[in-house]
Amino acid sequence: MQNEKFSIFLTIAKQLNQKEITPLLMGSVGLEIVTGKNWDTQDLDIHVPGDKRGWEIPPEQAIYDWDKIMKAMLSLGYSFVDLHEHEFEKDGLAVGFGIMDTLPDFAGISLEDVELHQQGDATYYLLTPEQYLKIYEASFKDSYRANKNNQKDKKKIAYLRDLI
Repeated sequence: MQNEKFSIFLTIAKQLNQKEITPLLMGSVGLEIVTGKNWDTQDLDIHVPGDKRGWEIPPEQAIYDWDKIMKAMLSLGYSFVDLHEHEFEKDGLAVGFGIMDTLPDFAGISLEDVELHQQGDATYYLLTPEQYLKIYEASFKDSYRANKNNQKDKKKIAYLRDLI
């Protein structure tokens, strides 16, 4: 499956790898790679190591090596948009960073169980369909996401349940 946003992710992953950061591809782009199904992705969600308390602490402290990530993204031509969302933008594509260390408490996913992948010069983590199901089920319970992405998450949950 040819996926332009995945190609962009691999470029970002390679740049982060050079700074000793191994990212986790999240969101619909990751789900597209795992399932081979087009989910009409609008942005790119990347998780990196950070404080497991997530949103409970100031955003400038939440993601480890934020200064390295900032430099990597700026060197790739991205503009910094929002510290709270840890978001960048380039050519109409929003790239947001989250914290992979929140996954155990949020969705019951052990970080040791997340698979490491290599493609070309990029090393990254990618969830399995079962792990994506846990993420979307947990997200669906979250009031912010339920109001924002209710129908999209319902479709993904149904699809993943059928797939599994």
